[in-house]
Amino acid sequence: MSRASAPTGSGETFDLVIRGDRMLLGGAFAPAEVAVRDGVIARIAPLGTALAGSRVMQLADDEVLIPGLVDTHVHVDEPGRTEWEGFASATRAAAAGGVTTIVDMPLNSIPPTTSVAALETKRRAADGRVFVDVGFWGGVVPGNLAELGPLVRGGVFGFKCFLLDSGVEEFAAVTAAEMEAAMAVLAATDSLLLVHAEDAQLIDAAPHPHSVDYADFLASRPREAEDSAIAAVIEGAARTGVRAHVVHLSSADSLGRIADARRAGVRLSVETCPHYLTLTAEEVPAGGTAFKCCPPIREAANRDALWRGLESGVIDFIVSDHSPAPTLVKDPGHGDFADAWGGIASLQLGLPLVWSAARGRGIRLEQVVEWMSGAPARGVGLTDKGRIAEGAAADLAVFAPDETFTVDAAALQHRHPVCPYDGRELVGVVRATLLAGRPVDREVARGRLLRREPAR
Repeated sequence: MSRASAPTGSGETFDLVIRGDRMLLGGAFAPAEVAVRDGVIARIAPLGTALAGSRVMQLADDEVLIPGLVDTHVHVDEPGRTEWEGFASATRAAAAGGVTTIVDMPLNSIPPTTSVAALETKRRAADGRVFVDVGFWGGVVPGNLAELGPLVRGGVFGFKCFLLDSGVEEFAAVTAAEMEAAMAVLAATDSLLLVHAEDAQLIDAAPHPHSVDYADFLASRPREAEDSAIAAVIEGAARTGVRAHVVHLSSADSLGRIADARRAGVRLSVETCPHYLTLTAEEVPAGGTAFKCCPPIREAANRDALWRGLESGVIDFIVSDHSPAPTLVKDPGHGDFADAWGGIASLQLGLPLVWSAARGRGIRLEQVVEWMSGAPARGVGLTDKGRIAEGAAADLAVFAPDETFTVDAAALQHRHPVCPYDGRELVGVVRATLLAGRPVDREVARGRLLRREPAR
């Protein structure tokens, strides 16, 4: 990638002009010139038009221009657990991975985002510390139904609830009945309810031994628990008409049930994550607590079925579920899966992880970007994100899809060097990330705090 400072051509001059042979426009790569003014894509013209720019960026022969990724499932943890992750470190990691927008989960911060007061506390913690744009989810917990309407008006993008213990005491689980009561409230506002769908009773009934054997941990989170909880989400959404969303789908057994529900008119969307698409239970080493997440990484056959769910459209998009923790929290028991924190840190690596696996399956980069940018942007109502088009935000990434690299966990931008991909060779390197038409500077926090406008 090379840059020139002098304007070229004639006529109006834009803030930035990007030229290249492979720009992702309307779902396909094509040669073009993309012109930016005031942070917005102002014009797209055929390559050779010679649009004039105060700054000009020429893509190298091995580079493509894609819309910045939109990751709607990120646990930033600040305030309260900033020693786990913070807004500065998380958003630097996002930018390094070509992610230009994240939406922060209502836990594991203290306080959790379950009231307007807590939302404002979180906004103050983030203000001036974000390197990409950041939105916020609200939380549904027992007893906070009266807070949901004010949180909608406060600009949250929707709400998250757990149907079993969340792992942190300040964000309690709800019962299926409490979830449905929240669904009824949110349906009236056209807000979105995200559900961590695992059946608490089935999880409690499973064995939970202290063990360094991953098979023992996997047995403690049976796929039947996930499938049962997803059925409850579908039933509640069908009765209330709410827009419901299943987060981090790991069990491919639910794909048929999800497809049937949609055909019946249930307003249901589904996400999965890079770790479910790129890792398998069979490869997790003894004591490999860096691989622990909930729901768990399952067997290779299940992973392959998730890919088929993506290709068929049953799964809508891919997000990170970035959930980091300090080393002593991630592995407090010397490889004991029962004691370790369940979360995977991968915010910076999502695109090369998914692309490395997808290309081996004959899936085009255009489709990968749609799953990781366009679809999640539409899913949360960010209509100006996730696409390279006139009038859209100039949130962009320069990507070298054929360059390889080896993951070095210590060199990643998130706070702690714990990552199950350490030492893995991947394909695809993000060479530049632009927010509102300007390269992200790791020392200058220019990200915005986003608000969702309530439905009328």
